[in-house]
Amino acid sequence: MNAKRASYSTFAEDSPGRFYREAESLERPLFQRDRDRVVHSTALRRLKHKTQVFVSHEGDHYRTRLTHSLEVAQIARSISRMLGLEEDLVEALALAHDLGHTPFGHAGEEALDACMKPWGGFDHNAQTLRIVTRLERRYADFDGLNLSWESLEGLLKHNGPAIDADDRAARTVAAEGLPAGYKDFEHFEDLKPTLYASAEAQVASIADDIAYNAHDIDDGLRAGLFDVIDLADVPLAGTALNTVLSSYQNLERSRMVHETVRRVISAMVGDVVKETRKRVTRAKIKTADDVRQLGKPLVGFSPQLAENNRVLQLFLSRRMYKHERVRDIMGRAQRVVTQLFEAYMTDQEALPESWRLNSELEQSALKARHISDFIAGMTDRYALEEHKRLFDLDRLFS
Repeated sequence: MNAKRASYSTFAEDSPGRFYREAESLERPLFQRDRDRVVHSTALRRLKHKTQVFVSHEGDHYRTRLTHSLEVAQIARSISRMLGLEEDLVEALALAHDLGHTPFGHAGEEALDACMKPWGGFDHNAQTLRIVTRLERRYADFDGLNLSWESLEGLLKHNGPAIDADDRAARTVAAEGLPAGYKDFEHFEDLKPTLYASAEAQVASIADDIAYNAHDIDDGLRAGLFDVIDLADVPLAGTALNTVLSSYQNLERSRMVHETVRRVISAMVGDVVKETRKRVTRAKIKTADDVRQLGKPLVGFSPQLAENNRVLQLFLSRRMYKHERVRDIMGRAQRVVTQLFEAYMTDQEALPESWRLNSELEQSALKARHISDFIAGMTDRYALEEHKRLFDLDRLFS
């Protein structure tokens, strides 16, 4: 439990509640139930076999979307506790933020977005909202998870406001307009899409960045895409590595890597907490509404660390995400997604029987979104199995 809650944190008693009214539990508060519903969702379990950077067949020790989400939740909860925020809400958002990801990571998303261009495109954040409000079918009284207003707001605004004051899609959401997954949500306007989200949602978002960067260092080293010495001149990572090398003599490589990565995380977390406290004081933030009305993020890195993080991201982009080995396997993965989409659109008999539409519902837009939902929900392994079933070809290895 937090020793002291910040006045600008989110309080359950102030919540508008859920869009579908249901009796709340006296034993489990509002945001704890949100977190629990995410934990027990089918979409979260599927993340176990969805790519972070490396396709699952490349090794059991690389991070998946599930292990990444768990690490985001741990970092987010630590920041939340230091800032006096609502920890259950932060954890719910951290665990849910990647539910909408396709198989094969961002490569799969790019392929599916290209396939869906005539019908509003595909965006994994919008798909997350679609999952928690429509596609999870577990409860007798409603579709989705019926999460609280604050949880839905945080997922909608994972990267900031969804639209600007002139009702144009925010640049961080979509360059070509608001994703269909947002437009289709009947309560979209009720989530105040032009405002920033709560401090808790902002913490979950920056924890995502911290986990992504720090742990991709670990996976990149494990995969041999770059070596420890290559980090020496990279901000954050180089500083952490030099500290480790000066503190320990003849340290085995695996321990050296771990000690470096955990120092990177600690430095970034410490900076976020310090900088956010400065912004709270400077802007005289008193309430959760003050956070939303600020017009810019409350939670963030200091200017110096933000620049160091930018340089670290450039290093990872050049040496890892754009590495020939990664690009090759992801190019093949994109062809799997594209060919599956084309096969299902051409002949819906190719779909599993439970996913076939009634003939009267087979309008192209509805059919395309339905197929997009099916593919987005696939694990890497299932997508490969489907591709092999339809084409008798293992695209990743051929």
